[in-house]
Amino acid sequence: MVTITLFGLLFLFLIMGIPIAVSLGLSTTISMLIFTDQPTLVIAQKMFTSIDKFALMAIPLFVLAGNFLSQGGAAERIIKFAKAVVGHLPGGLPMSAIFACIIFAAVSGSSPATVAAIGSIMIGAIQQAGYSPKFSVGSIVCAGSLGILIPPSIVLIVYGVTVDQSIGKLFMAGFVPGVFLGTMLMIVTYIAARRAGFKKEKRAPFKEIWSSFKEASWGLFVIVIVIGGIYGGIFTPTEAAAVSAVYGFFVVKFIYKDLKWSMIPRVIMTSAATSAMILFIIANAMLFAYFLTIQQIPQALAQWIIDMNFNKVVFLIFVNILLLIGGNFMEPSSLIMIVAPLIFPAAVKLGIDPIHLGVIITVNMEIGMLTPPVGLNLFVASGVSGMNLQEVIRASMPWFFALLIGLIIITYVPQISLFLPNLIYR
Repeated sequence: MVTITLFGLLFLFLIMGIPIAVSLGLSTTISMLIFTDQPTLVIAQKMFTSIDKFALMAIPLFVLAGNFLSQGGAAERIIKFAKAVVGHLPGGLPMSAIFACIIFAAVSGSSPATVAAIGSIMIGAIQQAGYSPKFSVGSIVCAGSLGILIPPSIVLIVYGVTVDQSIGKLFMAGFVPGVFLGTMLMIVTYIAARRAGFKKEKRAPFKEIWSSFKEASWGLFVIVIVIGGIYGGIFTPTEAAAVSAVYGFFVVKFIYKDLKWSMIPRVIMTSAATSAMILFIIANAMLFAYFLTIQQIPQALAQWIIDMNFNKVVFLIFVNILLLIGGNFMEPSSLIMIVAPLIFPAAVKLGIDPIHLGVIITVNMEIGMLTPPVGLNLFVASGVSGMNLQEVIRASMPWFFALLIGLIIITYVPQISLFLPNLIYR
């Protein structure tokens, strides 16, 4: 009865159009008042203490760093470098856009920011080179989704905080799957371009590659700061976020000189608004998770799965289907905060590595960024390209199915996710 009431209220509020954070908090508050005798003060205490965590400080700082670099000319310089490296191949221009998305995802940590920054420059350029509008939009909208998997990733931070896992390990675990999925997208692009009759072009000389790399290196160095600093033991992920924000400001203001003083308040306010939205969702979702825990709902679900004799394969199929459906309707951080506490105990009992589970969940969230009605990347790509939503969805299909195949491989080959964490954290 408790479970039916809690989730029934949640879905009712969502259908009514109430924001996800409010729906989570309101459904939990009503259920707590009905089924427990805890004072209402506990609700406020749990919401406050849930965001009183050092690791969560990384979120607004990474958001600020990504916004600084998005406002500056980092994207243009990264694109120039990507074109010099892979632009000579069949489908070289859209492949360079995907390559640029992989790099910029590692710089910004945001899928929508990656689609907006790379798409606004490359979609028109790809079309001018003779590719169809669908080809240009489809490749970039899917590649942009890598922004929530390749570190630094806000979604991985949310998962780590929710189930108490190492942010450093999760960052390392997201790197190889991110590159793997990006490579799959580039292979699809290469095959499609060959079939369309596009041929190889002249390879860029080493001098041009080196020159473009030097121009982009200031922006690319933020990756070295974050990854190298964390795994070199210089600072924690949260401290890395602070350093990346300061460094991002320094680069776009004093090196690239693309950021005017008048733009800074807008960047800070945008970052603050985005961070407040994420943290408000987390506060309400952690209250939701607290109520699940005191009612023993995740433990009961885990025991039911064990009693049904589900093995790893069947359980992971169930998890992927659940997340793919949920990703159609909910924002990634919200869905993780709801689902992770439910499936985590069962996954641990079945022997699934928690770090690998985090990568599986995040890849599902990537795909959710590409599915209506809440697929944010679709709306960003529509705005950047001028195509309507239905056209963007159809355009993304070849690359979308490549991501689905990649999800299956990553789900059942855990070493893709665990190779680097196991290598570093012995």
